[in-house]
Amino acid sequence: MQATINTSINIVGTGLHSGRMARMAILPAEANHGIVFHRVDITDRDNVIPARYDLVTDTVLCTKLTNAAGADISTVEHLMAAFAGCGIHNALVEINGPEIPIMDGSSVKFVREILKAGKRKQAVPLRVIRILREVAVSVGDAQATIRPSQAAEIAFEIDFDAAAIGQQALAKDMRNGSFIREFADCRTFCRSSDVEKMKSLGLARGGSLENAVVVDGDKILNPEGFRRGDECVRHKMLDALGDMALAGMPILGAYSGLRAGHAVTNQLLRALFAAEGAFEVVEADAAIMAALPGEDLHRADFLAVS
Repeated sequence: MQATINTSINIVGTGLHSGRMARMAILPAEANHGIVFHRVDITDRDNVIPARYDLVTDTVLCTKLTNAAGADISTVEHLMAAFAGCGIHNALVEINGPEIPIMDGSSVKFVREILKAGKRKQAVPLRVIRILREVAVSVGDAQATIRPSQAAEIAFEIDFDAAAIGQQALAKDMRNGSFIREFADCRTFCRSSDVEKMKSLGLARGGSLENAVVVDGDKILNPEGFRRGDECVRHKMLDALGDMALAGMPILGAYSGLRAGHAVTNQLLRALFAAEGAFEVVEADAAIMAALPGEDLHRADFLAVS
């Protein structure tokens, strides 16, 4: 069955790249509504932006969506990961600015608020994209693949010249509360050498050690260090879950990324939907529901983000 949140959620925070403060309200929505963004500060044109892969217009260090009227919303990936990881399929996100608040650089604040609000099952079957054959894309040395699987899985490998990050690889079954327990608190990261470059591009205006992990060679500039030894690859998996959620339906399949980012993952979705016979849309029975993220949550999952 589809699900929405039980009560509304209110969040205030700063955008990582814009540096602008925004007020965001996440509201319950009816079945088949999907995840939709509403720019309440825009009043002169269409201000409704569905969370869809084909509306992605920019993938430089975040994922940005733009509707046909030019209304946009950026840095949606961490919130989308929280919705997917908690099994929320329908919600209206009202926001008075161009960027989702970054919070601490992870999804954990969004997950906590979703779990606090509670999840309400809706008496309408959930439609799921079931992968039937492998689809792959590559750009330079970055690759992303989706292949058939009996569960929602993500595997990722990164390779950075900064010794504090280095090579990291991880593969995980994302069903049930796995995302909440093992990925939700993993923060965005960068090298100190990247900071000035980002600022020269007009990005990272709201960035700080409060909302990103910054490394310099073999040093971690954040006093608290990493939350997990492989926090960086886990954050990449968090991003991938959020970007893949822009398919508009949960995906029953195994995603694999090699040095991939927002652009490559979006290209993978576009290639998937263009590939004849690569997937089918099915109504989720009990077995499929149990294979998806956020379906069967337990007390331990709540404690992991409390």
